[in-house]
Amino acid sequence: MKEGPDISRIAALIGDPARANILTALMAGKALTATELASEAGVTVQTTSAHLAKLEAAEMIACRKSGRHKYFTLGGDDVGHALEALMGLAAGAGHLRTRTGPKDEALREARVCYNHLAGAKGIALYQGLLGKGVLQERGAEVVLTEAGAGFLTGFGVDVARLRKSKTPLCRSCLDWSARQTHLAGSVGRALLARMVEMGWAERVEGTRVVRFSRAGEKGFAQMFGG
Repeated sequence: MKEGPDISRIAALIGDPARANILTALMAGKALTATELASEAGVTVQTTSAHLAKLEAAEMIACRKSGRHKYFTLGGDDVGHALEALMGLAAGAGHLRTRTGPKDEALREARVCYNHLAGAKGIALYQGLLGKGVLQERGAEVVLTEAGAGFLTGFGVDVARLRKSKTPLCRSCLDWSARQTHLAGSVGRALLARMVEMGWAERVEGTRVVRFSRAGEKGFAQMFGG
């Protein structure tokens, strides 16, 4: 490219199947070791370490140490949003994995997108917040209204603390499975965390699936209209 950011480097990093699998595994928001990521990537630990070094150099992942162990996460929200958008692009163009499994339907219903709720439930949450005036779309920007701040406080979200964070309060994220918007940003993260805290939903171990309880389904519908 003669002008602008060099997207070819990032595209080449994501384009490798093993690295794509590593990044997808980290979309669950959980810090994983090189050994765990090797299993996800389907390559040796030695090969995985080389992939991780390239991804870390490009700031697509971050590494932190705990004792003798190293744990890897996505480099930030922007990386998660980019990956979700690419998944949507691939799905829209018909580039789907040929082997599907029982988790696919559950992933489409409700899943974690790095740190916020995605899938049909995530879309319903976003639409419900718009309908209640909690959020407003202003062009490409999504903003939390003053009335919305009160609504979230009543739901148990510490909005004052979120405002102090460097992370944007609200960001739109294109859902790959439905090609519609769900809510990212610190508000999206806090809402998912609050639903888990209340027992409405739980993360299914080892997957990106979010499973709602019967009480959670009822509470979600009453609170957000989804």
